Amino acid sequence: MAASEARPRWRSRRDAGAVLLAALASYGLASWLELGERVQRWVAPYEHWQADELPFSLTVLAGGLAWYALRRAQEARAQLALREQAEAQARALLLHNRELARQLIAVQESERLALSRELHDELGQGCAAVRAETAFVRLCGAADRNATLAAVERADRAAQQLYQAVRGMLRRLRPANLDELGLVAALQELCEAWEERSGVACIFHHEAFAQDFGDAVDIALYRVAQEGLTNVLRHARASAVHVRLGRSVQGELQLSIEDDGRGMDLAAATRGLGLLGAAERAAALGGELDLRAAPGRGVRLAMRVPMPAAAPTGAARSDEALA
Repeated sequence: MAASEARPRWRSRRDAGAVLLAALASYGLASWLELGERVQRWVAPYEHWQADELPFSLTVLAGGLAWYALRRAQEARAQLALREQAEAQARALLLHNRELARQLIAVQESERLALSRELHDELGQGCAAVRAETAFVRLCGAADRNATLAAVERADRAAQQLYQAVRGMLRRLRPANLDELGLVAALQELCEAWEERSGVACIFHHEAFAQDFGDAVDIALYRVAQEGLTNVLRHARASAVHVRLGRSVQGELQLSIEDDGRGMDLAAATRGLGLLGAAERAAALGGELDLRAAPGRGVRLAMRVPMPAAAPTGAARSDEALA
């Protein structure tokens, strides 16, 4: 790097030295040949055309051309610097996208592995239990009614467990409460379930909204709330969490998750894939994700998106479908 930086400086000094030597050589040659006097004798017959003023005009022209070349060189250097900066930013974005893609693939593989284990452990065992009970029922005689009823009851419990396992997996893939209850009720149910599971108070505050926000906004807000509560459970050591859904000062739709935990130093912390995904969700909706924290003062995560236009309600959508 040092050698590459020193090479242009050496070239500029060499060129400046060449110009200086050329100027001294021209001065010596002009003095030896007395060019000034000869030029005056040559242009004397053309005095009525003011030809004796030509050297001065040519000197001004030469200076102007030198100034023009200097300006174009400065502009070229500025354009080159901007191009190098843009290329550096493009390389950084490319590396960032590659890292996001790598992490996304890792998360997908992790989710697939977890889902395959649950399918094997929960559904596989449940199906085996149901098959065992039905085989036992087939072997029972008509007179052995009590054993048959006990086997049927065990098969019914195994089927109920299978149903709960499938329902839990479906909830992970798609929050059904959003479709059944709407965003506000789904967030309320999420906070209550999280509080019951974690033992940490989770208070949900919300404003009254007269319209739906649309599927894309509902999913994004719900997933960000899930991510925020997951981070609180993993890292915050908080005693209370406040989840708020309302309007920001600028009139945007805002969801915030704020805890009273140990906080963190944003300058030293690195954002995980969950927060990066939340930021991508906000950006896809034309909004932004804001993270504020300080050691010992908790963390506040806020997602702001433009207030959606009034979306049709469930009844209106049904009427449109029937039409």
